[in-house]
Amino acid sequence: MSHNITSQLPKGCFLVQLPKVSDLRGSLAFGEAEQHVPFPIKRVFWTYDIQEGNMRGDHAHRSCKMVLFPIGGSFDIELDDGENSAVLHMDDPSQGVFIPPFVWCKLMNFSPNAACISLASEEYKREDYILDYEEFKSLL
Repeated sequence: MSHNITSQLPKGCFLVQLPKVSDLRGSLAFGEAEQHVPFPIKRVFWTYDIQEGNMRGDHAHRSCKMVLFPIGGSFDIELDDGENSAVLHMDDPSQGVFIPPFVWCKLMNFSPNAACISLASEEYKREDYILDYEEFKSLL
């Protein structure tokens, strides 16, 4: 993970550290809804096979909360609350980032074979997405 300090993260964002068990066989990280993940999980999805130079995300949500974890490879995530922004380098599968509503999120600089798992507090609703940055700024 990047060397950013959580006080530098945009409003409402924070790092989520999952418990991790490691031995000679490898490592296992685990999380439980409402204990390690700060909400009941209603949707899980993952992004993978992202070609070099492509970006994911590039939007904000009106009500959905999310926690994103890198589950393979690495990527950068830019978080922006309209006043403060931070870029985190995500490369530890046991460490994710909580993203509240009204934080613009962009995922970029994916390594080969990178994968990201997203845990969401809401089922998919197209109307929850803010896809235009100027609209996002005006809603703040």
